[in-house]
Amino acid sequence: MDSLKIYEAENIGEVRVTEDVIAIIAGLAATEVEGVHSMAGGITNEIVAKLGRKNLAAGVNVSCVEHVVQVTLSLVIEVGFNIPEVCRIVQERVKTAIENMTGLTVDTVDIKIANVNIDN
Repeated sequence: MDSLKIYEAENIGEVRVTEDVIAIIAGLAATEVEGVHSMAGGITNEIVAKLGRKNLAAGVNVSCVEHVVQVTLSLVIEVGFNIPEVCRIVQERVKTAIENMTGLTVDTVDIKIANVNIDN
């Protein structure tokens, strides 16, 4: 699996991350937003707590070209929430989380609404 160098210290070594790591960061940031029921893969916060963080990558597609990241998220939104507003918050949080944790630049965060949760 390819990885991106995000840091290098002379005479010590380098730090690399894979696109899967970036996808996990994006998935975690997205599922913490109120109004997001789950990723399109059906992973809710409760299930994530039991299965582990790697499953947060379900419903996330990441593309990296020359340290610029493009993310596409497939989300299930809770009924009753304003979809454009929830998506705006998700976009901001995903962009901030990836940039703060990796130092990479996020170009786009595209969102596809896969479903609306009408339970409850």
